Amino acid sequence: MTGARLAARGRSPAPAVLGGVLAVLVTAGLCLGTPPVAPQHLPAVFADPASLEYVVLWELRLPRVLVGLLGGAAVGVAGLLLQESLRNPLAVPELTGVSAGAALAVVACVVWTLPVPVALYPVAGLAGAVAGGAVTLAVAGTAHSAQGVLLVGAAVSTGIQALMLAVLATADRLQYDLLFRYLVGSLNGLMWEQAGRALPWFAVAAPLVLACVPALNLLRLGDEAAAALGGRVRAARLGVLAVAALLVGSVAGPCGPVAWVGFVAPLLARRIRPYGGARTWLPWTAALGAAVTVAADLVARLAFAPVETPLGAWTALSGVLIGAAILRHRSPS
Repeated sequence: MTGARLAARGRSPAPAVLGGVLAVLVTAGLCLGTPPVAPQHLPAVFADPASLEYVVLWELRLPRVLVGLLGGAAVGVAGLLLQESLRNPLAVPELTGVSAGAALAVVACVVWTLPVPVALYPVAGLAGAVAGGAVTLAVAGTAHSAQGVLLVGAAVSTGIQALMLAVLATADRLQYDLLFRYLVGSLNGLMWEQAGRALPWFAVAAPLVLACVPALNLLRLGDEAAAALGGRVRAARLGVLAVAALLVGSVAGPCGPVAWVGFVAPLLARRIRPYGGARTWLPWTAALGAAVTVAADLVARLAFAPVETPLGAWTALSGVLIGAAILRHRSPS
Protein backbone atom coordinates (compact mmCIF):
# COMPACT_ATOMS: atom_id res chain seq x y z
CA MET A 1 0.00 0.00 0.00
CA THR A 2 1.45 3.39 -1.00
CA GLY A 3 2.24 6.16 1.45
CA ALA A 4 -0.26 8.41 -0.31
CA ARG A 5 -3.00 5.86 0.23
CA LEU A 6 -2.13 5.52 3.89
CA ALA A 7 -2.17 9.29 4.29
CA ALA A 8 -5.55 9.47 2.59
CA ARG A 9 -6.90 6.86 4.97
CA GLY A 10 -5.63 8.87 7.93
CA ARG A 11 -7.50 11.95 6.72
CA SER A 12 -10.73 10.03 6.05
CA PRO A 13 -13.77 11.77 7.51
CA ALA A 14 -15.70 8.48 7.55
CA PRO A 15 -15.34 7.75 11.31
CA ALA A 16 -16.60 11.21 12.26
CA VAL A 17 -19.45 10.99 9.76
CA LEU A 18 -20.54 7.56 11.02
CA GLY A 19 -20.31 8.72 14.62
CA GLY A 20 -22.47 11.72 13.79
CA VAL A 21 -25.03 9.53 12.03
CA LEU A 22 -25.25 7.24 15.06
CA ALA A 23 -25.68 10.22 17.40
CA VAL A 24 -28.48 11.62 15.24
CA LEU A 25 -30.21 8.23 15.07
CA VAL A 26 -30.03 7.70 18.84
CA THR A 27 -31.38 11.20 19.47
CA ALA A 28 -34.19 10.65 16.97
CA GLY A 29 -35.03 7.31 18.56
CA LEU A 30 -35.43 8.99 21.93
CA CYS A 31 -37.21 12.13 20.77
CA LEU A 32 -39.59 11.08 18.01
CA GLY A 33 -42.96 9.49 18.69
CA THR A 34 -45.89 10.22 20.96
CA PRO A 35 -45.25 12.32 22.95
CA PRO A 36 -42.44 14.04 21.04
CA VAL A 37 -39.54 15.45 23.06
CA ALA A 38 -37.26 18.23 21.84
CA PRO A 39 -33.57 17.21 21.91
CA GLN A 40 -32.63 20.17 24.11
CA HIS A 41 -35.20 19.02 26.70
CA LEU A 42 -33.76 15.51 27.11
CA PRO A 43 -31.64 16.35 30.21
CA ALA A 44 -34.63 17.96 31.93
CA VAL A 45 -36.89 14.99 31.12
CA PHE A 46 -34.42 12.45 32.51
CA ALA A 47 -34.11 14.59 35.65
CA ASP A 48 -37.88 14.46 36.31
CA PRO A 49 -38.93 10.85 37.07
CA ALA A 50 -42.50 11.96 37.86
CA SER A 51 -43.23 13.16 34.33
CA LEU A 52 -44.96 11.16 31.59
CA GLU A 53 -42.11 11.93 29.20
CA TYR A 54 -39.63 10.35 31.61
CA VAL A 55 -41.65 7.11 31.76
CA VAL A 56 -41.92 6.95 27.96
CA LEU A 57 -38.22 7.68 27.42
CA TRP A 58 -36.81 5.55 30.23
CA GLU A 59 -39.15 2.55 30.13
CA LEU A 60 -39.91 2.34 26.40
CA ARG A 61 -37.61 4.25 24.10
CA LEU A 62 -34.21 3.94 25.80
CA PRO A 63 -34.17 0.10 26.13
CA ARG A 64 -35.50 -0.15 22.59
CA VAL A 65 -32.75 2.07 21.19
CA LEU A 66 -30.09 0.31 23.27
CA VAL A 67 -31.11 -3.17 22.13
CA GLY A 68 -31.41 -1.86 18.56
CA LEU A 69 -27.84 -0.58 18.69
CA LEU A 70 -26.33 -3.66 20.31
CA GLY A 71 -28.53 -6.11 18.43
CA GLY A 72 -27.75 -4.54 15.07
CA ALA A 73 -24.04 -4.54 15.91
CA ALA A 74 -24.23 -8.21 16.96
CA VAL A 75 -26.03 -9.39 13.82
CA GLY A 76 -23.69 -7.34 11.61
CA VAL A 77 -20.59 -8.81 13.27
CA ALA A 78 -22.09 -12.30 13.06
CA GLY A 79 -22.44 -11.78 9.31
CA LEU A 80 -18.81 -10.72 9.03
CA LEU A 81 -17.64 -13.75 11.01
CA LEU A 82 -19.60 -16.07 8.76
CA GLN A 83 -18.48 -14.43 5.54
CA GLU A 84 -14.82 -14.39 6.52
CA SER A 85 -14.75 -17.93 7.95
CA LEU A 86 -16.57 -19.38 4.93
CA ARG A 87 -14.84 -17.02 2.45
CA ASN A 88 -18.20 -16.21 0.90
CA PRO A 89 -19.66 -12.67 0.91
CA LEU A 90 -23.16 -14.12 0.55
CA ALA A 91 -23.01 -16.10 3.81
CA VAL A 92 -25.61 -14.65 6.20
CA PRO A 93 -26.69 -15.45 9.79
CA GLU A 94 -29.99 -16.81 8.50
CA LEU A 95 -28.01 -19.81 7.19
CA THR A 96 -26.77 -20.97 10.61
CA GLY A 97 -30.03 -22.43 11.91
CA VAL A 98 -29.95 -19.95 14.80
CA SER A 99 -32.70 -17.57 13.71
CA ALA A 100 -34.89 -20.46 12.61
CA GLY A 101 -34.29 -22.28 15.91
CA ALA A 102 -35.37 -19.23 17.90
CA ALA A 103 -38.51 -18.82 15.82
CA LEU A 104 -39.41 -22.52 16.17
CA ALA A 105 -39.07 -22.40 19.98
CA VAL A 106 -41.37 -19.38 20.34
CA VAL A 107 -43.91 -20.76 17.83
CA ALA A 108 -44.06 -24.05 19.74
CA CYS A 109 -44.59 -22.24 23.07
CA VAL A 110 -47.48 -20.20 21.68
CA VAL A 111 -49.23 -22.74 19.46
CA TRP A 112 -48.90 -25.72 21.80
CA THR A 113 -49.58 -23.53 24.86
CA LEU A 114 -46.52 -24.88 26.66
CA PRO A 115 -46.23 -23.92 30.36
CA VAL A 116 -43.87 -21.04 29.61
CA PRO A 117 -44.85 -17.53 30.82
CA VAL A 118 -45.09 -14.90 28.11
CA ALA A 119 -42.35 -12.92 29.86
CA LEU A 120 -40.00 -15.87 29.30
CA TYR A 121 -40.64 -16.24 25.57
CA PRO A 122 -37.40 -14.36 24.80
CA VAL A 123 -35.54 -16.89 26.94
CA ALA A 124 -37.26 -19.72 25.07
CA GLY A 125 -36.24 -18.07 21.80
CA LEU A 126 -32.65 -17.85 22.95
CA ALA A 127 -32.70 -21.54 23.95
CA GLY A 128 -34.08 -22.45 20.52
CA ALA A 129 -31.42 -20.33 18.86
CA VAL A 130 -28.67 -22.15 20.77
CA ALA A 131 -30.22 -25.52 19.88
CA GLY A 132 -30.47 -24.62 16.18
CA GLY A 133 -26.89 -23.41 16.14
CA ALA A 134 -25.74 -26.57 17.93
CA VAL A 135 -27.40 -28.77 15.30
CA THR A 136 -25.70 -26.79 12.54
CA LEU A 137 -22.32 -27.02 14.26
CA ALA A 138 -22.72 -30.75 14.88
CA VAL A 139 -23.59 -31.49 11.27
CA ALA A 140 -21.05 -28.96 9.94
CA GLY A 141 -18.31 -30.96 11.64
CA THR A 142 -18.69 -33.51 8.85
CA ALA A 143 -18.10 -30.94 6.10
CA HIS A 144 -14.67 -30.80 4.55
CA SER A 145 -14.78 -27.32 3.01
CA ALA A 146 -16.14 -23.81 3.57
CA GLN A 147 -18.71 -24.35 0.81
CA GLY A 148 -19.80 -27.58 2.48
CA VAL A 149 -20.38 -25.83 5.80
CA LEU A 150 -22.50 -23.17 4.09
CA LEU A 151 -24.62 -25.82 2.37
CA VAL A 152 -25.03 -27.68 5.67
CA GLY A 153 -26.20 -24.49 7.39
CA ALA A 154 -28.68 -23.78 4.61
CA ALA A 155 -30.05 -27.33 4.82
CA VAL A 156 -30.42 -27.20 8.62
CA SER A 157 -32.13 -23.82 8.45
CA THR A 158 -34.53 -25.07 5.79
CA GLY A 159 -35.38 -28.12 7.86
CA ILE A 160 -36.05 -26.07 10.99
CA GLN A 161 -38.19 -23.63 9.02
CA ALA A 162 -40.21 -26.54 7.64
CA LEU A 163 -40.88 -27.75 11.18
CA MET A 164 -41.86 -24.24 12.22
CA LEU A 165 -44.32 -23.92 9.34
CA ALA A 166 -45.83 -27.27 10.24
CA VAL A 167 -46.39 -26.11 13.81
CA LEU A 168 -47.65 -22.71 12.68
CA ALA A 169 -50.20 -24.37 10.41
CA THR A 170 -52.03 -25.63 13.52
CA ALA A 171 -52.30 -22.16 15.08
CA ASP A 172 -55.57 -20.29 15.40
CA ARG A 173 -55.98 -16.72 14.17
CA LEU A 174 -55.22 -15.11 17.52
CA GLN A 175 -52.00 -17.10 17.93
CA TYR A 176 -50.97 -16.35 14.36
CA ASP A 177 -51.45 -12.61 14.87
CA LEU A 178 -49.39 -12.79 18.07
CA LEU A 179 -46.53 -14.54 16.31
CA PHE A 180 -46.47 -12.47 13.14
CA ARG A 181 -44.37 -9.56 14.42
CA TYR A 182 -41.92 -11.81 16.21
CA LEU A 183 -41.32 -13.98 13.15
CA VAL A 184 -40.61 -10.91 11.00
CA GLY A 185 -38.48 -9.26 13.70
CA SER A 186 -39.59 -6.42 15.94
CA LEU A 187 -38.48 -4.25 18.87
CA ASN A 188 -42.07 -3.30 19.67
CA GLY A 189 -42.89 -3.55 23.38
CA LEU A 190 -39.30 -4.26 24.38
CA MET A 191 -38.62 -2.91 27.88
CA TRP A 192 -35.82 -3.18 30.45
CA GLU A 193 -37.02 -6.61 31.56
CA GLN A 194 -36.48 -8.08 28.09
CA ALA A 195 -33.36 -6.00 27.47
CA GLY A 196 -31.86 -7.21 30.73
CA ARG A 197 -32.01 -10.80 29.48
CA ALA A 198 -30.22 -9.95 26.23
CA LEU A 199 -27.51 -7.55 27.42
CA PRO A 200 -25.44 -10.15 29.36
CA TRP A 201 -25.14 -12.27 26.22
CA PHE A 202 -23.74 -9.30 24.32
CA ALA A 203 -21.18 -8.82 27.09
CA VAL A 204 -20.16 -12.49 26.90
CA ALA A 205 -19.88 -12.42 23.11
CA ALA A 206 -17.71 -9.29 22.82
CA PRO A 207 -14.39 -10.83 24.03
CA LEU A 208 -15.13 -14.01 22.07
CA VAL A 209 -15.43 -11.96 18.88
CA LEU A 210 -11.99 -10.46 19.48
CA ALA A 211 -10.62 -13.95 20.11
CA CYS A 212 -11.88 -14.97 16.65
CA VAL A 213 -9.60 -12.52 14.80
CA PRO A 214 -6.55 -14.85 14.64
CA ALA A 215 -8.78 -17.69 13.42
CA LEU A 216 -10.24 -15.44 10.70
CA ASN A 217 -6.76 -14.43 9.57
CA LEU A 218 -5.85 -18.11 9.34
CA LEU A 219 -8.99 -19.09 7.43
CA ARG A 220 -8.52 -16.22 5.03
CA LEU A 221 -5.47 -18.00 3.63
CA GLY A 222 -7.63 -20.85 2.35
CA ASP A 223 -8.05 -24.32 3.80
CA GLU A 224 -5.04 -25.91 2.09
CA ALA A 225 -2.63 -23.07 2.86
CA ALA A 226 -3.83 -22.82 6.47
CA ALA A 227 -3.45 -26.58 6.96
CA ALA A 228 0.02 -26.48 5.43
CA LEU A 229 1.00 -23.91 8.08
CA GLY A 230 -0.17 -26.23 10.82
CA GLY A 231 -3.53 -24.57 11.43
CA ARG A 232 -6.51 -26.57 12.67
CA VAL A 233 -8.86 -25.38 9.97
CA ARG A 234 -11.99 -27.27 10.95
CA ALA A 235 -11.71 -26.40 14.65
CA ALA A 236 -11.09 -22.73 13.83
CA ARG A 237 -14.09 -22.55 11.52
CA LEU A 238 -16.42 -24.27 13.99
CA GLY A 239 -15.26 -21.94 16.77
CA VAL A 240 -16.05 -18.88 14.67
CA LEU A 241 -19.43 -20.32 13.72
CA ALA A 242 -20.21 -20.93 17.40
CA VAL A 243 -19.53 -17.27 18.26
CA ALA A 244 -21.66 -16.14 15.31
CA ALA A 245 -24.47 -18.37 16.55
CA LEU A 246 -24.22 -16.85 20.03
CA LEU A 247 -24.44 -13.34 18.58
CA VAL A 248 -27.47 -14.11 16.45
CA GLY A 249 -29.17 -16.02 19.25
CA SER A 250 -28.78 -13.15 21.69
CA VAL A 251 -30.75 -10.98 19.26
CA ALA A 252 -33.24 -13.55 17.96
CA GLY A 253 -34.40 -14.42 21.47
CA PRO A 254 -36.02 -11.08 22.39
CA CYS A 255 -36.41 -9.54 18.92
CA GLY A 256 -36.97 -12.36 16.46
CA PRO A 257 -35.00 -12.68 13.22
CA VAL A 258 -33.50 -9.36 12.06
CA ALA A 259 -32.90 -10.12 8.40
CA TRP A 260 -30.19 -8.87 6.07
CA VAL A 261 -28.28 -6.71 8.56
CA GLY A 262 -25.64 -9.46 8.68
CA PHE A 263 -25.26 -9.13 4.93
CA VAL A 264 -25.32 -5.42 4.34
CA ALA A 265 -23.21 -4.23 7.32
CA PRO A 266 -20.05 -6.21 6.34
CA LEU A 267 -20.61 -5.22 2.73
CA LEU A 268 -20.65 -1.52 3.67
CA ALA A 269 -17.62 -1.97 5.93
CA ARG A 270 -15.59 -3.46 3.07
CA ARG A 271 -16.75 -0.66 0.81
CA ILE A 272 -15.54 1.99 3.24
CA ARG A 273 -12.29 0.16 4.12
CA PRO A 274 -11.51 -1.95 1.04
CA TYR A 275 -7.88 -2.52 2.03
CA GLY A 276 -8.56 -3.72 5.57
CA GLY A 277 -8.86 -7.11 7.20
CA ALA A 278 -11.02 -8.71 9.86
CA ARG A 279 -9.60 -6.57 12.67
CA THR A 280 -10.26 -3.38 10.68
CA TRP A 281 -13.73 -4.39 9.52
CA LEU A 282 -15.07 -5.53 12.91
CA PRO A 283 -15.68 -2.08 14.47
CA TRP A 284 -16.99 -0.69 11.18
CA THR A 285 -19.37 -3.62 10.76
CA ALA A 286 -20.63 -3.26 14.34
CA ALA A 287 -21.27 0.48 13.93
CA LEU A 288 -22.92 0.09 10.53
CA GLY A 289 -25.10 -2.79 11.74
CA ALA A 290 -26.22 -0.64 14.67
CA ALA A 291 -26.96 2.32 12.38
CA VAL A 292 -28.97 0.25 9.87
CA THR A 293 -31.05 -1.39 12.62
CA VAL A 294 -31.84 1.80 14.55
CA ALA A 295 -32.69 3.64 11.33
CA ALA A 296 -34.97 0.79 10.21
CA ASP A 297 -36.66 0.74 13.62
CA LEU A 298 -37.36 4.47 13.36
CA VAL A 299 -39.04 3.90 10.01
CA ALA A 300 -40.96 0.95 11.46
CA ARG A 301 -42.29 3.16 14.26
CA LEU A 302 -43.07 6.28 12.28
CA ALA A 303 -43.74 5.44 8.62
CA PHE A 304 -47.39 4.47 9.17
CA ALA A 305 -47.96 5.92 12.66
CA PRO A 306 -49.91 5.23 14.77
CA VAL A 307 -49.68 1.72 13.28
CA GLU A 308 -46.22 0.18 13.82
CA THR A 309 -44.75 -2.04 11.13
CA PRO A 310 -42.24 -4.88 11.72
CA LEU A 311 -38.57 -4.00 11.96
CA GLY A 312 -37.49 -7.01 9.90
CA ALA A 313 -39.46 -5.84 6.88
CA TRP A 314 -37.47 -2.61 6.75
CA THR A 315 -34.06 -4.18 7.45
CA ALA A 316 -34.73 -6.65 4.64
CA LEU A 317 -35.78 -3.87 2.26
CA SER A 318 -32.79 -1.68 3.12
CA GLY A 319 -30.44 -4.67 2.90
CA VAL A 320 -31.64 -5.64 -0.55
CA LEU A 321 -31.49 -2.08 -1.89
CA ILE A 322 -28.11 -1.19 -0.37
CA GLY A 323 -26.59 -4.54 -1.24
CA ALA A 324 -27.79 -4.39 -4.83
CA ALA A 325 -26.48 -0.83 -5.24
CA ILE A 326 -23.05 -1.68 -3.84
CA LEU A 327 -22.66 -4.92 -5.77
CA ARG A 328 -23.69 -3.21 -8.99
CA HIS A 329 -21.23 -0.34 -8.63
CA ARG A 330 -18.41 -2.26 -6.94
CA SER A 331 -15.11 -1.52 -8.59
CA PRO A 332 -13.10 -4.59 -9.67
CA SER A 333 -10.37 -5.57 -7.22
